[in-house]
Amino acid sequence: MCGIAGWVSFDSDLTRCSHALDSMTETMACRGPDDRGVYVRTHAGLGHRRLSIIDLPGGTQPMSANTPAGEVALVYSGEVYNFQELRERLKAGGHAFRTDSDTEVVLRSYLEWGESLVDHLDGMYAFAIWDERDEKLLLVRDRMGIKPLYYYPTRDGVLFGSEPKAILANPSVPKAVDTDGLRELFAQTKTPGWALWKGMREMVPGTLITVDRQGLRERTYWRLRATEHAESQDDTVARVREMLTGIVDRQLISDVPQGVLLSGGLDSSAITGLAAERLGLRGEQVRTFSVDFAGQEENFVPDEMRDTPDSPFVRDVAAHVRSAHKNVVLDPADISDPAVRRAAVGARDIPNGFGDLDNSLYLLFKAIREQSTVALSGESADEVFGGYPWFHSEAALRAGTFPWMTVIPPMSLAARTDHIEPGLRKQLDVETYTADQYAAALAEVEYLDGESERDRLMRTMCHLHLTRFVRTLLDRKDRLSMAVGLEVRVPFCNHELVEYVYNTPWAMKTFDGREKSLLRQATAHVMPQSVVERVKSPYPSPQNPDYATNLQRQVKEVVGEPDAQVFALVDRAWAQDVVSQDPARMSVAVRAGLERVLDLHTWLELHTPELILD
Repeated sequence: MCGIAGWVSFDSDLTRCSHALDSMTETMACRGPDDRGVYVRTHAGLGHRRLSIIDLPGGTQPMSANTPAGEVALVYSGEVYNFQELRERLKAGGHAFRTDSDTEVVLRSYLEWGESLVDHLDGMYAFAIWDERDEKLLLVRDRMGIKPLYYYPTRDGVLFGSEPKAILANPSVPKAVDTDGLRELFAQTKTPGWALWKGMREMVPGTLITVDRQGLRERTYWRLRATEHAESQDDTVARVREMLTGIVDRQLISDVPQGVLLSGGLDSSAITGLAAERLGLRGEQVRTFSVDFAGQEENFVPDEMRDTPDSPFVRDVAAHVRSAHKNVVLDPADISDPAVRRAAVGARDIPNGFGDLDNSLYLLFKAIREQSTVALSGESADEVFGGYPWFHSEAALRAGTFPWMTVIPPMSLAARTDHIEPGLRKQLDVETYTADQYAAALAEVEYLDGESERDRLMRTMCHLHLTRFVRTLLDRKDRLSMAVGLEVRVPFCNHELVEYVYNTPWAMKTFDGREKSLLRQATAHVMPQSVVERVKSPYPSPQNPDYATNLQRQVKEVVGEPDAQVFALVDRAWAQDVVSQDPARMSVAVRAGLERVLDLHTWLELHTPELILD
């Protein structure tokens, strides 16, 4: 796990611009605190910051190989979980290895298969290869978009980086945001390729880009396909169990301390149980980590999103698998600390307005990093297995928009737009933009001939979650974990598992009348019964009204700044009104608006962008 950056310019001598490449690379220091390296040639520069996970002494980057026709160099972020099998295959084909790293396996795979190496890789990765033999840059991003990669086309080449901040560090890139960028920022539809900053793009998952003297070309090498599912229910459950066991086993390969994120829900508990089972065979104990809020369990009140507190279920799982467990307890002051918000917004590069969800996750990851460098997560199981409540709501399924926007209060149209400055709100027309993006997302879905109306509907819902909703969550996970130098792995995003479950009929996904039937039955053997029977509960949020009070106080301070730039985007009258509301009675949507105001204010202070609002 690392951070990469680079620059290709066919009309320049980049050996004279190494300072700019150094600046770009250093923005990735948090992603790679263990080592740094740069590779500079006349028309190409590659930068790398390393978080050492596998082959600690041997995996330094950039890594290069000499061939009779020229040099080939690689900078790589992520993990290829089948690197050991690929190494043996490449050795049999005549390749000699200098290290035990998966980095060298990726490099040698390119030398063997060229661009077709993407068909052989299983993992989470984003990498760049400069091939001196024909002066070509290859950019690759993993199938599900677990690892980020951004690029900025230039007149004579391209700039790229793991995060936008790497590209923005190049003096030739203006820090400008226009209404097109803002429209998606407030809509949060996760439009493929959107990167907020004018002229910048995010690489779409499952694509590769080549850049040479003829220009920039993009090719999709993987997408969700509709295929027939012929296996019985029992065979499908057995297949899911077999796949997950193997996936977790491969993702436990590490030369540094590792653990598992445990929330007490089905998803994280399944990963915890499987990890404990596999580590037990090696004579090792699994480490688990959870987050909680001071007084939350004792004072918990069921709400529209959560029926039960997490803590009792976390204890059940930890006892069941006999883990070495750490519970990270936060209070309102911790989560609302402006320094924590600054760190979270700075890590994400965009003011998403997730507020306490981002801040608490950042603090959890920071605490985990004190004991582990790698953690496995249950992220994405709801998207893969259809676990969210709105999968089972006819009103949400037939609402004619992204279903989560009709159920999650902070993602409703009102929560996303009520606080916007009125003139800008009219100009952005987020409602129409969202409708257009929904139509575009529907057009990407492939169906089978003869599928029933119900199966077509549910395939559509699964596709929306696996190509839109999950990408927001994966980006959040990556940025906040890498901000503290922690690698988080997501077994449920294994592309073969995703493909298999995606094409399983909906009736089989819910055969016992509950959500995630396949996952529940496939992993029941490694979990306590209390968790097997637990109803879905999302990532926790503090219920203590002191948190909302802290938000109000901070927004009131911003309102008191006469020249605060945030009010070019935010309705000052709205902010003045909500800071006087009773925090104990404040709606989730209004609180989300306060979070957005503070995130926007922090982002503007961090980046001082030029806002192009015409």
